[in-house]
Amino acid sequence: MMRAYVEGIGLLGPGLPGWEQSRAILTGEAAYLAAPAVLTASPLLPPAERRRSVPTVKLAMAVGAEALAQTGRDAATVATVFTSSSGDPDTLHQILDSLASEERDISPTRFHNSVHNAPAGYWSIATRCREPSTSLSAHDESFQTGLLEAAAEVSSDGWTVALIAYDLPYPEPLSKVRPIAGAFGTALVLTPQPTGRCLASLDIELSRGDEPVSRMVDIGLEALRTGNPTARSLPLLAALARVGAGGAPEAIVLDLPPGGRVAIRVGGPC
Repeated sequence: MMRAYVEGIGLLGPGLPGWEQSRAILTGEAAYLAAPAVLTASPLLPPAERRRSVPTVKLAMAVGAEALAQTGRDAATVATVFTSSSGDPDTLHQILDSLASEERDISPTRFHNSVHNAPAGYWSIATRCREPSTSLSAHDESFQTGLLEAAAEVSSDGWTVALIAYDLPYPEPLSKVRPIAGAFGTALVLTPQPTGRCLASLDIELSRGDEPVSRMVDIGLEALRTGNPTARSLPLLAALARVGAGGAPEAIVLDLPPGGRVAIRVGGPC
């Protein structure tokens, strides 16, 4: 079992405009109304990088910055794990469109935005962070895999780690073979020891059992959970919202095919 403590949370998705604004929705106290997520270039970036940033970078920067702001930490001192099932869909579509045309030239900016660790690069420029950074992908289990990686770094290396997860939809025609519902991103700042800013504790372990996967009660949130790989995090985020509001500790189960589970016990504020 791995233990980590949550010190900051970021969230941006359809009808979920930020962690503080979304907590009542996640606890069921307020109705969920789906609306497109608004993505803007991060003010942390220098003007040149701000102009070049693509939706994936905007989403990752937004949730990462929100989570770090809650902690009061200097982002330059925090290790990172970036995770996404698909990287930047718009850029990949544009590159494939160019390669299928008579004019096969690809701009250097478009190319460097296509690599999977592009958001990590923009993050390091914006925050001047030189701490260890990992970028990974595991199809529909990318959030779960990223959480395991971040928890392992916290538990074994004693690092404070920002887990930043994000997924956006593909344009046509790629969306027909890889449908992703809306733009959704989340971030968790995890620490090895509780601090005065600790929001909750997480006990995380792998299971080969047949525990039922945690789902969302609200129909719209459940459709988002199943429609966007990063939104698989919604049951965990909802549990964090409930526990943070004074609720009892909760057990959450996330899917990890084939046949696996990520079992998480969410404990109350430290």
